[in-house]
Amino acid sequence: MTKVAFIGLGRMGHGMAGRYLDAGFTVAVWNRSKAKAEDLIARGARWAASPADAANGAAAVVTMVADDAASRSVWLGKDGAATTMKPGTLAIECSTVSHRHALDLSRDLRGRGFVYVDSPVTGLPDAAAAGKLTLLVGAEPADLEKARPYLVPLSTTIRHFGAVGTGTVYKLINNLMGAIQIAGIAEGLAIAEQAGLDMKLVLEAVETGVAASPQVIRHSKRMAERNFAGATFTAALRQKDAAYAVALAESLLSAPPIMGRAAVQSYDRAKAYAPDDDEGKMIEIVSRPK
Repeated sequence: MTKVAFIGLGRMGHGMAGRYLDAGFTVAVWNRSKAKAEDLIARGARWAASPADAANGAAAVVTMVADDAASRSVWLGKDGAATTMKPGTLAIECSTVSHRHALDLSRDLRGRGFVYVDSPVTGLPDAAAAGKLTLLVGAEPADLEKARPYLVPLSTTIRHFGAVGTGTVYKLINNLMGAIQIAGIAEGLAIAEQAGLDMKLVLEAVETGVAASPQVIRHSKRMAERNFAGATFTAALRQKDAAYAVALAESLLSAPPIMGRAAVQSYDRAKAYAPDDDEGKMIEIVSRPK
């Protein structure tokens, strides 16, 4: 059976690794804490002592980690995957990283003879576990075809945006728009609460009106009810993604990204208040009366 190394077993990575087991691959897994791998090990995954150990003998190495620093470490660190990968091995980066990091990592890994595919994802943890993610791919066409057998088990949709880095560009755009919308609905609901509006009616109007979006619909009820159980995306991760997006915008646009900067500032506050809680909790900050 074909060997896959999966590195990073957070909310998304855990379900994604499980999909390779479901598809019949031989899977080696690594995570900073072994506890998150226990059920995968029980299903047949091999626990690896390091990213290098996981990557040894794998046809494809897939990573899903928090940020640039974590990505750099698991690929290029002392015990990184690149230290044991053989030339021609697929290196599939599913993490949301900065555009600059995606390009630099691609250059480093391709320089060592590996096939790099930029493939951040959209979807929630339940979609990851069910193989229903959307993959945002940046890769050479031939490299995408080589990687396709390792992408299909994760997804229902593969969007190929172009060369390496383009998948990350769109992922950052997507998550920046999400940050702006979520910060906006938090402020809008806070205004409605303090003005004494009927919140049941407000939610009905929001969810059926022209301002509705999947993000707005998903967060509005949770915010109004202050129900943040089962966090799917944290304030710290959204702040990181929005900051990466703003840095990209500042490198490409002549006008300052005013909305993006405002979203980052909102998420700076949310991160300081509750970094590892659901991002919708920012309404607890903005709803305080004057």
